Amino acid sequence: MLLHLLFVAVGGFFGSVLRFFISNLCQKHFTGTWIANVSGAILLAYLLHMHGTTGLGDIVFYMWTVGFCGAYTTFSTFGKEVIELIVDKRAGTAISYVATSFIVPFLIVLFIL
Repeated sequence: MLLHLLFVAVGGFFGSVLRFFISNLCQKHFTGTWIANVSGAILLAYLLHMHGTTGLGDIVFYMWTVGFCGAYTTFSTFGKEVIELIVDKRAGTAISYVATSFIVPFLIVLFIL
């Protein structure tokens, strides 16, 4: 159990650092959150598939799914940005942001797996 916690922390460190880098690269625009959430959802689906089919080890599984993907993706920032878009009277952009955040990873995972 303690070893799992350590690997979750290691994965979380790298996930949060990459998320921070992408956010800054996109000048803290909601595009950075979209990139992290979509790519993180695809990675998570792939890892879950690998865990179920190849017996991906627990330590690798916890480090990448709970740790990395958990820190890399963010629902709270996504929600805040959607509200900000609506408040800024950019409802069309907000709807597109929400729709593509769910539809794009779903379709990619559907075709990959």
